Amino acid sequence: MRLDPSYNPQVNTTDASGMPKLPRSQLAYARTAPAFTRAMASASLSGSLAPEGSTAAWGTAVRSGQTLTGIVREQMAARGVNISNNEAMRLAQTVARSNNIANPNMIHPGQQLNLDSLNFSLQQAQAVNQAIAANKAAAASAAAPAVTPAANVNTLNTNTALGSATLAGTAQVQLLTRSDRSGNVVLEKTIDRAIEKGFIPAQDKQAVMNKIVQLSQEHRFAPDDFARLTLMESDGMNPKASNSRCHGIIQFCDGPDRGAASAGFGANPKAILGHSVLQQLDMVGKYFDDTGLKNFGPVGLDDLYLTVLTPAARNETRPNAALNIPGQQAAYLHVNRDMRAPITRNSILAGLHQNANERLGTEVAQRPSMQAARLSAYAAQAAVTEAR
Repeated sequence: MRLDPSYNPQVNTTDASGMPKLPRSQLAYARTAPAFTRAMASASLSGSLAPEGSTAAWGTAVRSGQTLTGIVREQMAARGVNISNNEAMRLAQTVARSNNIANPNMIHPGQQLNLDSLNFSLQQAQAVNQAIAANKAAAASAAAPAVTPAANVNTLNTNTALGSATLAGTAQVQLLTRSDRSGNVVLEKTIDRAIEKGFIPAQDKQAVMNKIVQLSQEHRFAPDDFARLTLMESDGMNPKASNSRCHGIIQFCDGPDRGAASAGFGANPKAILGHSVLQQLDMVGKYFDDTGLKNFGPVGLDDLYLTVLTPAARNETRPNAALNIPGQQAAYLHVNRDMRAPITRNSILAGLHQNANERLGTEVAQRPSMQAARLSAYAAQAAVTEAR
């Protein structure tokens, strides 16, 4: 891969529907699962998520016996986000870079640390946590039996054709309402599209949906982000997708210590193609376990995708830094969709959203309120351009 001369990625904040330009902020690269967006909108309206430039400075002084990793964990926990050791070490590297600390293991009592570089990760983690909670609440609500008021049952004569039809219609409305409560618009539309294309049997729809939501709760990512991932990797959950080296819904690749081996098919990777989407989702769970996805704390779309593409690239946390990703990749993933340009976290986010919108239709990015639309417009519609 040849890298272009140095560049400064910027965000075009005019969305495709002609929305006015918005002030640039770190939210330009936020994740936009529906529940995630609602959480971000709620946080913004309540004042808990201040726009860039109005956030109070975040800093601390090193106390005797503290480590940089410990400080990161303590500061994040004080703001309601518990992170893993791996995530703390990763963020400690970010803090060290922003404070010009050559060795993150060497800090001294009284040293002043600027922690503003943690704000982006904090906002993402808080919103993902809220999205997960929203999904759990929706699942619990959907699982609760719908009870028809006694008065209505008593006055409904189910022995008549009209009464039976009314009862059936009521049940159908209740089922539709429960389905709508899930809020995973991109995932549901991706599954519907997969059924239309013959990737998933219609009778497996709910089981596939439930399995993906279960994986999202276990590994802490947004279900809609998994849908976006599969839209890039396998045209949206095509279990027979293959490029001769990688196979299935997330492209389990050949070779030792790679995806196919993790899924238990190291000796015969192409055998994956004979398994259904539901069966391959079990393989996805094994792969996520092997790559330690849950250890990265609440996972955004870029980390989720990098876990599938090149797990080692997750160690580079800067949003505009070129990632070391071998092999030829889709143009969507490159800065400005230019194959000569590098792949960055920001270009991955922009590319995955653009790809999903083009395959599913831009209506999946629409939100019922202007406030939510303003928050989602960056990631759903943003185009990263190159300023030389």
